[in-house]
Amino acid sequence: MNIKQLEYFIALAEELHFGRAAERLGMAQPPLSRQIKQIEEDLGALLFNRGRNAITLTQAGERLYARGTALLSEFADIKLEIRRIGQGAEGRLRIGFVGSATYGLLPAVLKSFRVACPQVSLSLYPMNNGDLHRALVRREIDIAIARPAIEDAEVISRKLVDEELVAAVPEALDLAPRPIRLPQLQEETFILYPETPRPSFADFVLKACRDAGTEVTRRVFTMDLQTALALVSVGEGVTIVPKSVGAVQRNGIRFHALEGFAARTPISVNHRLDEQGIHVHNFVVTAQKVARKLI
Repeated sequence: MNIKQLEYFIALAEELHFGRAAERLGMAQPPLSRQIKQIEEDLGALLFNRGRNAITLTQAGERLYARGTALLSEFADIKLEIRRIGQGAEGRLRIGFVGSATYGLLPAVLKSFRVACPQVSLSLYPMNNGDLHRALVRREIDIAIARPAIEDAEVISRKLVDEELVAAVPEALDLAPRPIRLPQLQEETFILYPETPRPSFADFVLKACRDAGTEVTRRVFTMDLQTALALVSVGEGVTIVPKSVGAVQRNGIRFHALEGFAARTPISVNHRLDEQGIHVHNFVVTAQKVARKLI
């Protein structure tokens, strides 16, 4: 017995009249009679008592009606749920992101996406770029918010915004509260992140300093942005961060614009080349819209 045949049985069980059931189903009476007989043969049980003037359900028919109506209801719910997931109204989206993204773009993107798709469950995973790359390739995440981008022939990367870089220095460091120049930090210890994997944002900063004519000789590597800022706050050194990070004031830290420092750091949204999910498409579109507004 298949789902269609079950629908035939339910119609007859509710109408208890072959003519009315056939009309309700939009079919002729003889085919309906044949289908009911086929169901009874397949199940090995009589489902209807057929009298001269009326038909009634047998005990087996009553049990099949109770279980069958529940099954059809569940099947209808399944179809609706799958349809809503296919339309992007429900489902799950796994998003990996670099820590610095939480200071600017990412919160605005998540807020807009939740408004547009409130029934989609979001799972968020902070990672560095190397981990984002591996997780995306292994299909452990669906979206990667990276800085600057994930370089892979199997990954589509779209730049969202370009950010200036600023210096985060200890409050105790005697620098005028105006744009400073990179050579003023030459003798300071540079706290760089992440330590692994390489190349990383740390290498981007080192190259940017070198291109600006300043060779960083005193270096300390740490695993992430938060640790780097914590070390700066206790006077262990200075670090270079995206401008959006400086928008949030921190005890023990001053953020200074860097005069004559042209390097900028892009942030991107990335997904697999073969990704067909509507949730991923909707998230990318939302991220691009939010980024245009911020720009």
